[in-house]
Amino acid sequence: MSAALSLAVYLGVVIALIGVLMVVTHLSGERHFQRGTGIPYESGMHITGSARLRFAADFYLIAMFFVIFDISAVFLFAWAVAARGLGWTGYAAAVVFMVETGAGLAYLWRKGAFDWGKRRMQAHRERHGISSGS
Repeated sequence: MSAALSLAVYLGVVIALIGVLMVVTHLSGERHFQRGTGIPYESGMHITGSARLRFAADFYLIAMFFVIFDISAVFLFAWAVAARGLGWTGYAAAVVFMVETGAGLAYLWRKGAFDWGKRRMQAHRERHGISSGS
């Protein structure tokens, strides 16, 4: 069997399996429409407000920094596993990679990306002309 035909058969089996699972789930699912069915339920507590809360961009920045530096750690781990086989060329490449990652960290630190507190809020207020209110 050719590779394209094998792929087509595999794709057909996967789509058929997904279809069968969806039909069985629909047929075996419980159907009832009572007053409380559509109300969100969280540990028996009543809803107190909207679920659409706005988070500060700092949380997303920290998540992105974590992903970036975590991926860097994964690359360095892979390098450490294969370090003997890579020789000095691999070592030089790893050093360049670590220097670039360190430079990125230093740049973020210098720009204040990790400042969470009064100093950052004060700079934000000064930049946008907002009084401190206290």
